[in-house]
Amino acid sequence: MISFIAAVSGFASGVFLRSIFIFKWEPMVFAVLLAMLFGAAAFLKPRQVYSLGAVFCFLLAFGMLRAVLADTPLPQTFASQLRHRVSYEGIVVADPDVRDATQRVQIRVNSPADEDVSTIVLAVAKLYPIVTVGDRVSVTGTLFKPEPFASEGGRTFQYDKYLQRDGVRFIFNFATIRVLESPAALASLEIRILTGLARVKHAFLGGLSATLPEPYASLAGGIVIGGKSGLGTGLKDAFVRSGLVQIIVLSGYNVMVVAEWVMAALAYFNVSRRRSAVAGALALIFFVGVAGTSATAIRAALMALIALYARATGRTYAASRALLFVVFLMLVWNPLYLVFDPGFGLSVAATAGLIWLEPVIEIILTEGARRRRFFRVMPSAASPPGEAKRSEKSSSSSGFWLQAIATTLAAQIAVLPILLYDTGNLSLVAIPANLLTMPIVPVAMALSALAGFAGILFGSLAPLLGIVLAFPAYLANWYLIFIARGSAALPFAAFTLPLFPFWLVLVAYAILIYFVASNRFSTTPQLMLAKKASI
Repeated sequence: MISFIAAVSGFASGVFLRSIFIFKWEPMVFAVLLAMLFGAAAFLKPRQVYSLGAVFCFLLAFGMLRAVLADTPLPQTFASQLRHRVSYEGIVVADPDVRDATQRVQIRVNSPADEDVSTIVLAVAKLYPIVTVGDRVSVTGTLFKPEPFASEGGRTFQYDKYLQRDGVRFIFNFATIRVLESPAALASLEIRILTGLARVKHAFLGGLSATLPEPYASLAGGIVIGGKSGLGTGLKDAFVRSGLVQIIVLSGYNVMVVAEWVMAALAYFNVSRRRSAVAGALALIFFVGVAGTSATAIRAALMALIALYARATGRTYAASRALLFVVFLMLVWNPLYLVFDPGFGLSVAATAGLIWLEPVIEIILTEGARRRRFFRVMPSAASPPGEAKRSEKSSSSSGFWLQAIATTLAAQIAVLPILLYDTGNLSLVAIPANLLTMPIVPVAMALSALAGFAGILFGSLAPLLGIVLAFPAYLANWYLIFIARGSAALPFAAFTLPLFPFWLVLVAYAILIYFVASNRFSTTPQLMLAKKASI
């Protein structure tokens, strides 16, 4: 496990350094020489230290090399037309990002000079005409290269790299889009699959619109498959200020809930391990394809697929190893995720917090509650039956809330340094708001999914029946909006801090790692027994 941590951390460090600093081959050669030096000294004591140093430095060089290979220049045939008004034909390759007044459409276009050269452009256009994945369109406008820009608090957002992680290299501002063919007849198999998945998504969103009013329909869509369109600026700001923004975007939590539903359903119907693994994998892939293949969703789906594989083969599933393996795999595939995709970093940090930090916090809270008698311990066998049942019920309820508090604290603490560095947003009501909404979100997801299917089945034939079936989803989403607006409206609910330097991020995570490591190895078996006896 320690060797695996050294390898993944070395590779990620190499990717990080090459993403921040522009250099050529010299640091990579130096890292390889260090790896060889550590390897040659591996026969000395302490051997493990030198071996780990060799692994770390070798993977450090590999990470730098991978980041160099990802830093490709702009296609020259398109770069020569920068700041010129041009017109291209192409295929819409992603579901449009619909905002209040514009839509952002990713279009794969071919160069008029050389049809074998293609690239993806981002067209920022009016809301009409409506375009969907697979449409063949004509886009006209002035071609620009995306540039970094300064955000609030003096932060610099690397917008060019942020788009490049999805393959987007150019942008059309104030573009004009004209649909030529919907869908394109000669589209590739990949585009046809994406088109079918997009149709399923929009059919589901249409079902929600048929059974729920706004903004509850938009929130239901965001809870199940992600997306913030239709919520309005005020409501989106309320979710951000209250620390509940993960509810309305496609996060790893959505995928995790779906994975748990799938595994629970397969276990309930007593499906064989191999068949359940195949069915669960197909369900997860389909869900991520419909909801959108963001880095956070892919990370959660890969971890869930590893869990299904472990269940099918009877092997032990270690979430820590799965997280490290998935992070390594995704950075090999696309190293731009690490630095230029804020969602990926937050997702990995939150998951790491749940794996390593949450058990330590839960044990500390349990021991503190036991010492202060915040709840009763389990009754002895000599206790009267009625008292034993009441005590057991009280202990179970207290244990649930202790675990909920530990989970919320772990996730919020783990993401806070990255959140402050990226946005500067500090929500003082995030922990209580998450505690109030965390038990409801899976229920709201299930009820919202029911509302969407009710709209699809009964929206036109029996609209009243669809509305009745969707009423529980309305109540659940009303509650989430009530908590978001109420907590965001509190005095001093959130602040925007000035520039949070990156060295403070490193210090914060160094402290967290030391805290987790020291508590993990110093926790006594008696404390674990106290936790079991108290819950």
